[in-house]
Amino acid sequence: MIITKTPYRISFLGGGTDHPSWYKKYGGSVLSTTINKYCYVTCRYLPPYFKETHRIVYSKVELTSHTNEIEHPLIRESIKHANIKGGLEIHHQGDVPGWSGVGTSSSFTVGLLKAFYALKGRMVDSRKLALDAIKVEQKKVKDTVGSQDQVAASFGGLNRIDFLPNGKINVNPVILLPKRLSDFQNHLLLFFTGIVRRSSDIEKEKVATFPQKKETLIKMAGMVDKGVKILKNGDLNDFGKLMHEAWMLKKTFSSQISNSEINKLYNGALQAGAIGGKLLGAGGGGFFLLFVSPGKHRAVRNKMKQLNFMEVPFKFESEGSKIILYNSNLI
Repeated sequence: MIITKTPYRISFLGGGTDHPSWYKKYGGSVLSTTINKYCYVTCRYLPPYFKETHRIVYSKVELTSHTNEIEHPLIRESIKHANIKGGLEIHHQGDVPGWSGVGTSSSFTVGLLKAFYALKGRMVDSRKLALDAIKVEQKKVKDTVGSQDQVAASFGGLNRIDFLPNGKINVNPVILLPKRLSDFQNHLLLFFTGIVRRSSDIEKEKVATFPQKKETLIKMAGMVDKGVKILKNGDLNDFGKLMHEAWMLKKTFSSQISNSEINKLYNGALQAGAIGGKLLGAGGGGFFLLFVSPGKHRAVRNKMKQLNFMEVPFKFESEGSKIILYNSNLI
């Protein structure tokens, strides 16, 4: 039996420029970190004396006699990609709801592939794991998704991720002194809007606007340089202002990215003392990340409580996807 543990991520700057339809022409950059909220995948070969070939448990239960009958596209295509021949039993659990903007689908794909490779006695590096997950999501399932989430989940940590026109992806850890990293994290608050949505639907509309948004996307990618410089040597409050500017730009890509509830959350937070923030992921719901000086935390938390938005405590993590159980006797 194999159990993998794969983190979710929060993205600060550059989102959108990680979509291949953009970066394979102009390049892109993203600044993100993984957090201590995880996706767990338990996997083993299903003994042959069961009636079904595959037994799969996530938000529903699938019992199938053939891989092609599996309804969950990421599971079906990941099995094919990893060339698994035997029947499988797969269980998925996550610390947060799916479709909530923290890269849940990509973390699941990364954790699934890592488990499958381990079942076959293979240990692949973070780069191959990320590239394989990108291939499954973009080429096999044909979801309209970017490439940052798979990389973040595979590598873990606070990274600047550069996407080059030739398709190469460079992962550059942002190294901060422990106190500076702690100060940065202490300026961040995360709230759940209570809304979940299919990000690929919003992404399709957003990607369709890329030809008209060239200057905006170039500006958004350039914010990553500014953000890294601020984290290393600047006034941290300037990072919050940069997040605010990026959120204002992001909202111009689609009418689905924000709504009255999300605007109420953000405006209330600003009134209570937040400096900046952004909705994570494609938009439309999920988690909202706020940049707030520690002295203003109480006021912002009280305001969010009045507006019925739930805080989700979190910390940065740096390990990426890993195997937490490998029991060859149960495989």
